[in-house]
Amino acid sequence: MVAKNASPSSRSSKFSAYIARTLPLYIMILPGLVLLILFSYFPIYGVALAFQKFNPGLGVAKSPWVGLDNFRYLFNLPDFWRITRNTLIIAVSKTISLQVCAILLALMLNEIRSRIFKRSIQTIVYLPHFLSWVILGGLMLDLLSSTGLVNQMLRQLGNKPIIFLGSNDWFRPVLVVTYLWQEVGWSAIIYLAALTGIDPVLYEAANIDGASHLRQIQHVTLPGIRSTVLLVAILSLGSMLDAGFDQVLNLYNPVVYPTGDILDTYIYRAGLVSAQFSLATAVGLFRSIVRLILVAIGYWLADRYSDYRIF
Repeated sequence: MVAKNASPSSRSSKFSAYIARTLPLYIMILPGLVLLILFSYFPIYGVALAFQKFNPGLGVAKSPWVGLDNFRYLFNLPDFWRITRNTLIIAVSKTISLQVCAILLALMLNEIRSRIFKRSIQTIVYLPHFLSWVILGGLMLDLLSSTGLVNQMLRQLGNKPIIFLGSNDWFRPVLVVTYLWQEVGWSAIIYLAALTGIDPVLYEAANIDGASHLRQIQHVTLPGIRSTVLLVAILSLGSMLDAGFDQVLNLYNPVVYPTGDILDTYIYRAGLVSAQFSLATAVGLFRSIVRLILVAIGYWLADRYSDYRIF
């Protein structure tokens, strides 16, 4: 039997053994923990700017407090609601189209029987994910300019050139299509993993029953990944205000502000370009609160309606 009240020396030896055993693990997480504190927790101090008339000469501690005046000013700006609408339209379009295309790509890759050919296709479609929008943005500017490859092909076909990045009608579709080109291969990974979890016996039974290939996809494959699709769709609610700062910043220009300006780029211009630090912080805080609510709703829906437990 183990004594109910262990002696102090016994507890000390157990604690020393625990530290000796887990010390390498704590050392491994220490750099990540330091970065988390520096870049995720320490900046929370700056949220105070949203409730101040910030003066860099006075600093955060001595700048006058104005309460909710920055938010009242923000919500009365006509541009704010236009920018919020742009953000929602672009983010929702990206999220829905990405999930649909990722599922279709995963289904097509799953049908490839040649292992070498399948791996080659996967490598090709994954590659853009690892390139920054500084590189991809320059590439898109060259391809879609008035003298770029795309417009040269349009001229060869007898069509008029299109100013893709200078047209409010074309800018949002360009954002969605180029985003799909970068991310669809990477997003298909989770669905490919879900497809490997489907029991092959189900396909054999469907084949014996005379089900065609399309029928097998409809009644075996898609139901087999339904819970994964539902989970990913629900959790993507948290990204409804994430329209892609890097992409938009590298592709947009003042001509397409009416349809391409988003909350992130507005924060960048207000805070770093115009030095309206309090206003930019108020916009960022508004965005963070809305995203927090959406993430909480997404986790609740995932816990309630999917086969997975979040916590």
